[in-house]
Amino acid sequence: MAVVVSSNGNAPAFKAKMTVYVFVCVVIAAFGGLIFGYDIGISGGVTAMDDFLKKFFPSVWEKKQHVHENNYCKYDNQFLQLFTSSLYLAALVASFIASAVCSKLGRKPTMQFASIFFLIGVGLTAGAVNIVMLIIGRILLGFGVGFGNQAVPLFLSEIAPAQLRGGLNIVFQLMVTIGIFIANLVNYFTATVHPNGWRIALGGAAIPAVILLFGSLIICETPTSLIERNKNEEGKEALRKIRGVEDINEEYESIVHACDIASQVKDPYRKLLKPASRPPFIIGMLLQLFQQFTGINAIMFYAPVLFQTVGFGSDAALLSAVITGVINVLSTFVGIYLVDRTGRRFLLLQSSVHMLICQLIIGIILAKDLGTTGSLAKPQALVVVIFVCVYVMGFAWSWGPLGWLIPSETFPLETRSAGFAVAVSCNMFFTFVIAQAFLSMLCGMRSGIFFFFSAWIIVMGLFAMFFIPETKGVAIDDMRERVWKPHWFWKRYMLAEDDHEDVEKRTE
Repeated sequence: MAVVVSSNGNAPAFKAKMTVYVFVCVVIAAFGGLIFGYDIGISGGVTAMDDFLKKFFPSVWEKKQHVHENNYCKYDNQFLQLFTSSLYLAALVASFIASAVCSKLGRKPTMQFASIFFLIGVGLTAGAVNIVMLIIGRILLGFGVGFGNQAVPLFLSEIAPAQLRGGLNIVFQLMVTIGIFIANLVNYFTATVHPNGWRIALGGAAIPAVILLFGSLIICETPTSLIERNKNEEGKEALRKIRGVEDINEEYESIVHACDIASQVKDPYRKLLKPASRPPFIIGMLLQLFQQFTGINAIMFYAPVLFQTVGFGSDAALLSAVITGVINVLSTFVGIYLVDRTGRRFLLLQSSVHMLICQLIIGIILAKDLGTTGSLAKPQALVVVIFVCVYVMGFAWSWGPLGWLIPSETFPLETRSAGFAVAVSCNMFFTFVIAQAFLSMLCGMRSGIFFFFSAWIIVMGLFAMFFIPETKGVAIDDMRERVWKPHWFWKRYMLAEDDHEDVEKRTE
């Protein structure tokens, strides 16, 4: 099982420096997030390119030429949505395979497998000559996403000094936002390259995949992964290297002890169903649901249209990509700075209020002033653009990164790898649902979709207030005693027989 350990939350963390080597390892590994973000951003642009549509979806292209444009329904097509969302189904399946690979072979080989899947998938999609080749390529890209999203957050959590675990883990989400930003720029410039602009756009994912593949050759395996696979001496040397200090015995013994406990559980997925595992299991799954139902897709979809309405004309798409992309990236830095200072709950609660206000204002203006055809007047469009930007800020420092961070640090030691695999697969499933249904929902609900997501934000805010405990400064192996047992609701699942069962396993 994957393990992250630190000292007791009330005591100083184990001795460690933030070394240059750790920084390099974090940046290289986080390229897995950049690849994921690039694919998220590139899909929407490619599916809007006429050359791509004429080759693979001619009926959609014909419809686009002859049907009067509808502000809410112009992109509604199930086959196009399936092109985008099929990747997430493949990633869902791959995350469970990646969990086993992570445990048996390590985090580093899992990231290397992710790179190889990405490179083959990029080759097939960028060089596709028929729909079958295109879909197979998307499936392989999905396997790359599944392997990368499973291995990278675990790697980052395990290699980071305990006191910086939250901030360094969010570097993954930072790279996702950078990947989306780069993809938006690539989409803009390749849209005018005929007839193979879409091939260039899809092929661009090969660059970060190559960096991750070759970069992973110079980074070390995590000490926890080495020790849990009985390579204790290698693990000790790796720990000394990443901590930058000689006195690592206390942390080393803690990792050995934690791995010994975790090794007693032979079926971690079965263990996930036991009462003591339910708090992080339920929270981990619901965070993935909430992250996708914040409405970020609706906001990002409308951004180019709104910028064009304000008066930026043909440069609206590029300006939208630049402004929202820069805000997304910079706001993620805010999350990195605050997460280990203010804590996880503060960011979740603050942003829930923040995003709710933005969604309601945008929804009201669109319901009142944007018809099926036509556009908004400039004053209203300018207000909406401002609130789009403010909304993106809130998402980027909260539900975006924390949807990955919290599940990576709250599962019990013995179920952490399996539990995180379930969280990743849930993220992929709900991303699939949104990717497949969003444009149809937009067509049917129109501006009402913003009120739909507003209702979800209320639900997730209340859930965060009452059911998500603070984990800042708490050691992973102290979660049960210091987080779950004192919690007003989750303490009911901390049964005495589970403690007895764990003691028996440790003494067998």
